[in-house]
Amino acid sequence: MAQANARGTYLVIAASLRRDIEAGRFSGRLLPSEAELGASKQVSRNTVRRALKSLESEGLIESTPGIGWRVPEGSDRRSLVQRMTDLIRDDALAVGDSYPSEARLCERFERSRTAVRHALAQMEGDGLLAVIHGKGRIVRALPNPPQQP
Repeated sequence: MAQANARGTYLVIAASLRRDIEAGRFSGRLLPSEAELGASKQVSRNTVRRALKSLESEGLIESTPGIGWRVPEGSDRRSLVQRMTDLIRDDALAVGDSYPSEARLCERFERSRTAVRHALAQMEGDGLLAVIHGKGRIVRALPNPPQQP
């Protein structure tokens, strides 16, 4: 059974599925059904659905009614947070530089403002970004370099 914690059981399940997706385990394939995932994790179907909705808001999976959840083929399997973190490195931003606006991030990553705000909040919590009232977000710290396989 997934261990409940202060973050919520659905987030623990979402993190586990995210690792599997990022490792390519489900690339172009259907994920197990909500019922199968619930049985394997020993949680309710609603908890599984909440975890899947969280991953959908990150752009990692999509749902096809009557078919199920899947990872789109050829999609970037990194989470939105990871792609937005990589933006700091890719655009050679330095500490103190302005981070792109929510509108530009929505356009660049083709995600909803809600998904972008969720990712920004996580980056702020991780200490990568800071909000300066009247100025927007700035880079507060540089991300760790990517790990070599």
